[in-house]
Amino acid sequence: MIAVDGGRVKGYRRLGRPSVGRCAWENAGLQPELRTVATGEGELAVWDWPGAGPPLVLAHATGFHGRCWDSIARLFPGRRCLAIDFRGHGRSSKPAPPYPWRMFGEDLVALDVTGAIGVGHSMGGHSLVQAAAMRPGAFATLVLVDPVIYPPEYYGVRQADVGFIERRRARWASPDEMYERFRGRAPFAAWRPEILRDYCEYALLPAGDGFELACPPAVEASIYRQSSAPESNLYGVIPSIGIPVTVMRAGTTAPPGVFDLNASPTWEKLAERFPRGRDVFLAERNHYVPMEAPELVAEEIRAASG
Repeated sequence: MIAVDGGRVKGYRRLGRPSVGRCAWENAGLQPELRTVATGEGELAVWDWPGAGPPLVLAHATGFHGRCWDSIARLFPGRRCLAIDFRGHGRSSKPAPPYPWRMFGEDLVALDVTGAIGVGHSMGGHSLVQAAAMRPGAFATLVLVDPVIYPPEYYGVRQADVGFIERRRARWASPDEMYERFRGRAPFAAWRPEILRDYCEYALLPAGDGFELACPPAVEASIYRQSSAPESNLYGVIPSIGIPVTVMRAGTTAPPGVFDLNASPTWEKLAERFPRGRDVFLAERNHYVPMEAPELVAEEIRAASG
């Protein structure tokens, strides 16, 4: 377990720095430390930026990793930030599918924080709500960035066709090859270049004479398939979450029945379901708000932090 107490993090093991490539934090001398948290099914990797104040707990999207939050952490110098690699992602353990979404809430509970500011993108937003319901007091406020919380009627009925995820290219010669391949393609072409670089550097793990995806395609596809399972429906617990919750909702939508990773998955009335919810509608934005406009996310974090 991680315990945050008086500005110090206790009870988890420090690892060496990763060997994959460079990143903007290294250039700035602000490289976070990689630590692990033991769980019953392996270990969780956590990227730790030491600092003061209630920690920012940063929860990533499906198929991503904790280092996708570098651009946000950089906007809060001197602030403690903890960015998790969920199970199946990054440097964390990768149990065999299926991947029910409750387990990602359990991963956040394993951090054992109190009074933190939870910031979650996509699946990470769903997971923060799950964790806040599981462990009241863990978070003082939540900022949910286009969370995967569908309209109530989708659960148990709607299932995405994610066969294309399983066919994703899993092997790469290097992070540089991945970056050069992606930087001119949608949706990555709209990302900040430094954020795409961070994504590519830590999306891969060494494997033989090359690299492979740190979130295997079979794992990512399993996560998407579980997204609309009845067990993923949080509307039964949302009314119990009495802390302030900001829902940042992108304006890009997909036609009914179309699985579009660029579109917002968030129910338009979600904020109304939280006792202290606030809706922030970003009409001109798509699902990848943290990758394209990190300053908008930072602005809402500051507002939520009071």
